[in-house]
Amino acid sequence: MSLLLDPRLAADTHPVGELRLSRLLLMDDARFPWLILVPRIAGARELTDLDEGDRTALTDELSGVGRALETLLKPEKLNVAALGNIVTQLHVHVIARYSTDAAWPQPVWGYGERVPYAAAAREALIERLRSALHTLMIR
Repeated sequence: MSLLLDPRLAADTHPVGELRLSRLLLMDDARFPWLILVPRIAGARELTDLDEGDRTALTDELSGVGRALETLLKPEKLNVAALGNIVTQLHVHVIARYSTDAAWPQPVWGYGERVPYAAAAREALIERLRSALHTLMIR
């Protein structure tokens, strides 16, 4: 199942892999460990656009991704949100948060200037994520 990714998501993220329902992306901002799940459902803008099976699959994927972040990065809190005010394509953010991060306790959106990952750090994190999520990944 292919998916045309919103250009803003494509420009700001790096692919991690494909889950059963969603494409998994890493936001290119090293200040915040930040993953985005984009369900491969054409035209979906809201969670309510998904049928019951797809909503369940997305919830399962969000839980798995959250557990992987907790295991790998030991955050104090996970922020999970589907805003879509700027990018209307349905996507859900899963962000590992720490009381020491730059935006704490505020939301990360619009806070300061994005700090892109160094290539080696980005690839190392993506490989760790892929390893932790191997049971959810389809490719």
